[in-house]
Amino acid sequence: MSAALGGRPVAPWAAGLGLAVAALAGLCLGTPFVAPQDLLAMAPESIAHLVVWELRVPRVLIGLAGGAAIGTAGLLLQESLRNRLAVPEMLGVSTGAALAVSVCVIWTLPVPPSLYPLAGLSGAALGGLVTLAAARSGRSAGGVLLIGAAVSTGIQALLLAVMATADRLQYDMLFRYLVGSLSGLMWEQASETLPWFAVALPLVVLCVPALSLLRLGDDAAASLGSRVNLARLGVLAVATLLIGAVTGPCGPIAWVGFLAPVLARRLRPHAGARGWLPWSAALGALVTVTADLAARLAFDPVETPLGAWTALTGVLVGAVLLRRRATS
Repeated sequence: MSAALGGRPVAPWAAGLGLAVAALAGLCLGTPFVAPQDLLAMAPESIAHLVVWELRVPRVLIGLAGGAAIGTAGLLLQESLRNRLAVPEMLGVSTGAALAVSVCVIWTLPVPPSLYPLAGLSGAALGGLVTLAAARSGRSAGGVLLIGAAVSTGIQALLLAVMATADRLQYDMLFRYLVGSLSGLMWEQASETLPWFAVALPLVVLCVPALSLLRLGDDAAASLGSRVNLARLGVLAVATLLIGAVTGPCGPIAWVGFLAPVLARRLRPHAGARGWLPWSAALGALVTVTADLAARLAFDPVETPLGAWTALTGVLVGAVLLRRRATS
């Protein structure tokens, strides 16, 4: 089937082509530049071979998988809470993961860097659980979102308090992380992070029937036999797993969880959750890898934070979509 954006058909293979081009650009562009035809012909002892296979390949893989995970998590949150503003940044999940990793670094806890993804996952789970526990009395999707925003603000305040105790070296090291960055990620981080996504994939598939019911509304879902609160908790738990796995090594990458589902709905307005999930994943990966290219190359040789570019992209695209809706 084809999708439509502004009335023009967009075939599913277009997303795959965009991902392939973005990934290839991530491998080739930079210093040193490597032509696509030379990627497999480099001498193993050359600097270009080291840079591409030890630095760029794991970075691109984490960018693709991480962006897909955030895009998927954004759709899970928005559909389960029936609100397009239900993004990781608004529910204490991303901030909880960032706080956990920051505490490990600043307070020099005996946690090796290889376990930072697990620390991020624990923080994300704690932030999500606090939100759900606080919102238990409200029981509505809107109540969860409002209380999640309050919890996220509280966690951000704690994060600022922890950052105030950091020395200059720790502050400089955490600044880029807290904005979101793929800088310095190598095969070690890839081998620790990618398995989490493999674990989450079948769980995402299991969430699809629950999403189809939850988006009908709590009363309608309950009348069809769904245990609404339990189903919503399960979906939020899977979203937390995805977000925590990304935030551990990369930091909180803002706006991708909002932007990817919005674009997926724009491309396939009548598809439903089952049709939007693969598009959200593909668009999340595309936005992340493309933004990382801008982060690496825009002010070369200085590398800027990835999160700044995803936020800029999200604001601009959001403004364009809102303008089109207002004029339609």
